[in-house]
Amino acid sequence: MKHRYLPMTEQDQSEMLATVGAESIEDLFADIPAEVRYDGVLPMSERLSEPELLKYMNGLAARNADFERYTSFLGAGLYDHHIPVVLNHVISRSEFYTAYTPYQAEVSQGELQAIFEFQSYICELTGMKVANASMYDGSTALAEAAALASGATKRKKIVISRTVHPEAREIVLTSAHGLGLEVVEVGFKDGVTDTDALASAITDDTAAVLIQSPNFFGCIEDVKAIEPLVHAQKSLLVLSVNPLSLGLLESPGELGADIVVGDAQPLGIPASLGGPTCGFFAVSDPLMRRIPGRIVGQTVDRDGKRGFVLTLQAREQHIRREKATSNICSNQALLALCASVYMSTLGKMGMQEVALLNVRKSHYASECITKGSLDIEFASPFFNEFVVKLPDGVDLKEVNAKLLKAGYIGGYDLGLAYPELQGRMLIAVTERRTKEEIERFIGELEAIV
Repeated sequence: MKHRYLPMTEQDQSEMLATVGAESIEDLFADIPAEVRYDGVLPMSERLSEPELLKYMNGLAARNADFERYTSFLGAGLYDHHIPVVLNHVISRSEFYTAYTPYQAEVSQGELQAIFEFQSYICELTGMKVANASMYDGSTALAEAAALASGATKRKKIVISRTVHPEAREIVLTSAHGLGLEVVEVGFKDGVTDTDALASAITDDTAAVLIQSPNFFGCIEDVKAIEPLVHAQKSLLVLSVNPLSLGLLESPGELGADIVVGDAQPLGIPASLGGPTCGFFAVSDPLMRRIPGRIVGQTVDRDGKRGFVLTLQAREQHIRREKATSNICSNQALLALCASVYMSTLGKMGMQEVALLNVRKSHYASECITKGSLDIEFASPFFNEFVVKLPDGVDLKEVNAKLLKAGYIGGYDLGLAYPELQGRMLIAVTERRTKEEIERFIGELEAIV
């Protein structure tokens, strides 16, 4: 009979000590001077039996406000979307779940094909020519896009809108410091990038302009108005997008984007207490050889049979370091598979339907709010998130604590990242929210404030 875990008995311990010629466990540490050893017992609990440990760990897990026991209206980068049941069945197969980097193509065809399909889906979704095998997450993908743009244009200035996710902006700033890049932030009007300020910020030394749409406030940017401003100075347009929104919105490729990045979390990836997620990265043809990470290519073997290989790996592990365009050394293969299974399960019509549900339900919620005692902060069109203005002096932390007691995970406090937006709550409404949940949540929010 096979056992996953073998217990350590006193007899086992005695036999091992005898084999190595020691009389006690203490003898194994005889060469370590007493003055550098820890004197006493480490500050930890007593050992627990398996039933006791399970009970303790379940108690800790129960303290988390998960999406099954609470109704979530929190987005801000991680969303409560429906995950098809088939998805977990596929990604839990050992062939995928335990797969490592597919360095040996001849024994990794299944993994390589899964990644190739992911790349194909991302290209179709974004309207771009080439996509890589995925990135760590959407924020690091945006920072990599800034680095790529600087290398391609030989310029050192990055212009980024303040409507981009604040954590993504921080990561761009961190990466820029190491690369010697200047980062200029541009403000917003009515929830979208201030195009006049943007036009003034773009100069002939600007490598790229970084825009998020739908942006952090949920608003849809006027990319058609921004694109000519960027390309007039021969700069690159980098768009960070919510992939689910592309079920309805015009593709970034059609809007003139040079680089498209984003986080695949809305595509069947659980929020999982903040991650891990999966970033995607797609570019136009001229930038193909500068793309970070790795690309899986399709080819044929000597017998003419279709096969898959790793190709165009512009990272320091594979080419001379001074020629590397990135230090990204891996990709999120399992989570990219999640996104691929999600998109293939829904299909084109399903993606459109889910995106439409997000739009309709979030707009129904905003209409309910404006009919009540609260206001919406911005009038710009939005996808599935919008900003609610609460009465002056309201403590949003206290509001969310009361909502949690009532069974709701409230919205994001925008005052944490935007001092000028104190008392504003960013609310997300996905396809999982029902009409009754929306109405009860708004009623509870109005009662609290």
